[in-house]
Amino acid sequence: MTTFSYNPPAMNHSTFVALDLGTSSIKGAVIDLERRCLGQMRRVPFPQPLAGQPALFCEIDPAQIVAATREVLAELLALAPACAGIVVCGQMGGLMLTSATGQPRSNYLSWRDQRLLQPAPGGGTYWDQFRQRLSGEARRQLGQELQPGNPFSLLYWLRQQGRLLPADAVAAGLPDFVVAHLCGAAPAADPTLPQGALNLETGDWHQAACASLGLEGVRWPALRSFSEAVGQVALGGALVPMYAPSGDHQCALAGAFIGERELSLNISTGSQTSLLTQRFEPGDHQTRPFFDGRFLNTITHIPAGRALNVLLGLASELALAQGLPLGDPWPIIQQAVAGVTDGDLAVDLAFFPSPVGERGAISNIREGNLTLGQLFFGAFRNMADNYHACALRLSPEQAWDRVVFSGGLAQKLERLRELILDRFACPHRLYEGSEDTLIALLAQALVIDGRAPSMAAAVDALRHQIEPLIEAPG
Repeated sequence: MTTFSYNPPAMNHSTFVALDLGTSSIKGAVIDLERRCLGQMRRVPFPQPLAGQPALFCEIDPAQIVAATREVLAELLALAPACAGIVVCGQMGGLMLTSATGQPRSNYLSWRDQRLLQPAPGGGTYWDQFRQRLSGEARRQLGQELQPGNPFSLLYWLRQQGRLLPADAVAAGLPDFVVAHLCGAAPAADPTLPQGALNLETGDWHQAACASLGLEGVRWPALRSFSEAVGQVALGGALVPMYAPSGDHQCALAGAFIGERELSLNISTGSQTSLLTQRFEPGDHQTRPFFDGRFLNTITHIPAGRALNVLLGLASELALAQGLPLGDPWPIIQQAVAGVTDGDLAVDLAFFPSPVGERGAISNIREGNLTLGQLFFGAFRNMADNYHACALRLSPEQAWDRVVFSGGLAQKLERLRELILDRFACPHRLYEGSEDTLIALLAQALVIDGRAPSMAAAVDALRHQIEPLIEAPG
């Protein structure tokens, strides 16, 4: 159990602390329950992958992750009067072997790890073999969450390498490890956190899939609601509960106030399109548990900012080669695209493996149309086409009444939103906040403290709140 020094300021209302263990940063905020807002915030960079690893590996030292988390948590707890609890979300996928009391038994194998793409004995890759071992029924029950960096696939690779798991090892994710470690407790997670390892029909770990992969006997974290405490951390003379962590994707959508019959388009470095359902509805998409017993049909890794950065690199290469300073390119790009109403330059942004292809292209080039404006107009139009095609995969009957934009690129690029809306031809709203995961953790704290009966009710109340959800610094 971790002890933090704590000298609370003299205030009268209750507080929680929120922690988001993200891929780029570990951030958190003080939650003011009375005013229903986020107060002081802190963040530190997420530790970098270990150097000198083999190609395709992405492992991170758990001690560095815990140290960074402690740094953020200590600063926030010093600012949190009468802290009533700590709510947590974090990155999904990946694998962290931990003991029954939260002690590390491996490095953190990130969801970005691609080692299963290595050639395997007998032909093909380990990824090919992994997929062949899972039946169509198992894939459906797993929510079509088959990715090289999910817990099942990484455990399968370890087993194929003849690596025996430590006798006391629990196959956890990153957030459940961190919470268990800080509390000295057994790992536990909200059902929204595990990725591609739950049987969504039964709501438990998919033991039949474990058997087909040769993973019998693997121990998994307990499944608990985000409203259930995993353990406690010592705070001065008090013990403060830490609650079961939840998935950052679901928190991001909850914090953007996604509702029934709203199609979410989250557009940032990567992008996803998602639609809430009341029951498990498998199809040509991924399915993930959501809060209040609902499900999220989603398609992830749709080309967005990462692919656009390829075009930005091309556009800026000459200036960089001459050592010329470059500012923010987006105002110039937006101005160039604003003057384009139509074009025949075709851009396919599938520069990386994605749900819409794995080999991009720039085609139909002719004299006069390979300009900055035409290039990015073609890219934005391709993104609009991709989102519309993916939305129809989620719901061929188009069971949405409104498009909800969120994410940094969706907020920044008005022309992109216009082209997307030309394809969808329906009402829309733009989520303009930047702390969607922390807003969702605020909603969780309201549920835990008995101030809201469900996540849906808490999110709805916050969505219609007149007072700011984020306290102005001062």
